Amino acid sequence: MNGNVASRLLRWFDAHGRHDLPWQHPRTPYRVWLSEVMLQQTQVAAVVPYFLRFVEKLQSIKALAAATEDEVYALWSGLGYYSRARNLRRAARLCVERHGGELPDDFDALLELPGIGRSTAGAIAAQAFGQRRAILDGNVKRVLARFHGIAGWPGEKAVENRLWQLAETHTPQARVADYTQAIMDLGATVCTRAKPRCDACPLRADCVAHRDGLTAALPARKPAKARPTRRTVMLVLRDARGRLLLERRTPTGVWAGLWSLPEAADETSARGEIARVHGVDADAIVFRPLPPFVHGFSHYLLDVTPLALDLEPAPAVADAADRRWLHPHEAAALGLPAPVRKLIETLS
Repeated sequence: MNGNVASRLLRWFDAHGRHDLPWQHPRTPYRVWLSEVMLQQTQVAAVVPYFLRFVEKLQSIKALAAATEDEVYALWSGLGYYSRARNLRRAARLCVERHGGELPDDFDALLELPGIGRSTAGAIAAQAFGQRRAILDGNVKRVLARFHGIAGWPGEKAVENRLWQLAETHTPQARVADYTQAIMDLGATVCTRAKPRCDACPLRADCVAHRDGLTAALPARKPAKARPTRRTVMLVLRDARGRLLLERRTPTGVWAGLWSLPEAADETSARGEIARVHGVDADAIVFRPLPPFVHGFSHYLLDVTPLALDLEPAPAVADAADRRWLHPHEAAALGLPAPVRKLIETLS
C-alpha cells in the first residue's frame, strides 16, 4: 500500500509543487538554513519578504556572524519568535569559529548549532547537501498522521516517535531534496489543517483519514489550555524634539534583547519610576492615555495600556547603554517587537 508514496509525491511535485521559492534559486546551504529557521512557526507567504530583505543585507554566514544583534533583530522585527534570530546569529558565529564560515554538511555537527533540531537538520542535509535525511515539521506530521491514521497529538512522545519512523521509511534514496520539498508542499497547499483538498491529493487512494472520514480529527489537536492574561503599562515618553525613549530589554524572557518602550506594572509604579529616573515630581505627572490593546503569545495574553507623557531628557539616560532617545524613524531601524512597532507608527 505504502511502497510508492515517494514516487507519487515526486510525480505530484513535478506538476504541482512550488518551484519558485526564493531560497530555491540558488539553493545554497546558507539560504536553505535561513529559510528553514524562518519557516518554523511561520507560513511561506509571511516569510518570503523577510527572507529577501535578510539575504539582501546579510548575504553570507560570515556577514551574519559579523552583524550586530540590533542589525539582525531589525531585519527580523515582526516575524516573531525572536529566539530564532538570536540563535541564527550565534550559530553563524560558531560556523566561522569551527567550520571556516560555512554550514557543516555533517548531520551531528548541524545538530550542535543553536536553533537547529532534528527536523531542521534533516531539511538542511536533504535540501542543501542531498543527503537521505527525514524531516518532521508540522506539515509532514499532518500528512503522515492522516495517511496512516495515527491517533493522538503529535506532541506526545510516543506519537512523535511513530511519525519519525514513518518519515524515515518513506524518505527515498534519490531526489531527496525534491521529496523533502514535495511532502512539505503537500501539507501546506493540499493536506491543510482546515478544508483539505483531498480530491487533489496524490495519496488519497490509500489515505486512512480520507477513507474513514477522519481528516477533521487527525492529527489530534494539542489539549486546550486557557491562556492567562498579564497586564503591563507601556510608557510613551517624548521630548520637545519629538524623540521617544526606548529601552533594551533584558537578555532573557519575552522579547529578549529587543528595544521597546519602558514598562511598568501600573500607573502608580510608572509615576515612581519616571520620578526616580527623570527627576520629575510624581504628583505633577499627568499621563495621556492611548488606546489599549491585547497582544497574544503562545502561553499568555498581554493586556497593554499605553500612557503618553512629554518630558525633558534626563542626563542619566544619555549615560545609559540600554536607553536611547530616538525619533520614530530611527527607532524603526532597531529590532522592535511587532506591537511596539505598530504603536510607534500610530504616533507618527
